[in-house]
Amino acid sequence: MTLLSRTTHGPLVMGIINVTPDSFSDGGAYDPVAQARRLIAEGADVLDIGGESTRPGAEPVSAEAEIARVLPVISAIAAEWPGAISIDTLKPQVARAAFQAGATVWNDVTALSHTPESLEVAAELGGDIILMHMQGEPRTMQAAPHYDDVVGEVEAWLLARAEAAMQAGVARGRIWLDPGIGFGKTLDHNLALIRAADRLASHGFPLLMAASRKRFIAALEEREGAVAAAAQQRIGGTLAVHLHAIANGVKMVRVHDVLAMRQAMRVWSALQGA
Repeated sequence: MTLLSRTTHGPLVMGIINVTPDSFSDGGAYDPVAQARRLIAEGADVLDIGGESTRPGAEPVSAEAEIARVLPVISAIAAEWPGAISIDTLKPQVARAAFQAGATVWNDVTALSHTPESLEVAAELGGDIILMHMQGEPRTMQAAPHYDDVVGEVEAWLLARAEAAMQAGVARGRIWLDPGIGFGKTLDHNLALIRAADRLASHGFPLLMAASRKRFIAALEEREGAVAAAAQQRIGGTLAVHLHAIANGVKMVRVHDVLAMRQAMRVWSALQGA
């Protein structure tokens, strides 16, 4: 079953499981298996499990360390839950190990460009692939991001990566696009991409929006004269972004706060008469 086939009853909610000590919002804050069970109970359709932080300034970890972090969690959840499990990694060897343990989705912040074999491995695995845009790499991406036309450039790059994936043998119906909110973008870049969700979703590839608790929400508050909120206090901004995205064709949202997102979606849907 593809992820897209699961969207017949509405957009999907992807819950975030960070098996890392240094993620920007919740690194090391919980037992990951217990957190996964909680997010499932709250209504997650997909669990995205990552063992390497990609926050601005993050240092890379080895494939071996990453595999050691994520495999016990994937194996435990796959043994008791029939939903979709995503591995959030840029390393093909980690993706392969995760699929062997029960994952069926590869979420890659480099859009399969990290290594020459990434495209081949994605085709070999046969699962869904999420291709994300990032300018630069995590350690330096927020130093001085620049675009002449952020929407046009991100759009063109994502479509080129989708074409490369299809040429490598990944089925078109298994390719998702993610504009990479917060990854090598200023506040204005992020806002432009969110406003352009309908355009980015118009190419036949389902779109993922992932703005949960991100720093641009606090930056917007600061610019508007409000006190910038800490990561855990950005739920309101997260919901606003994702409801706007859903209204403009986004098929999946990636969030820390599944219960709040589900509630917001139900109320919004009722107000729309859906």
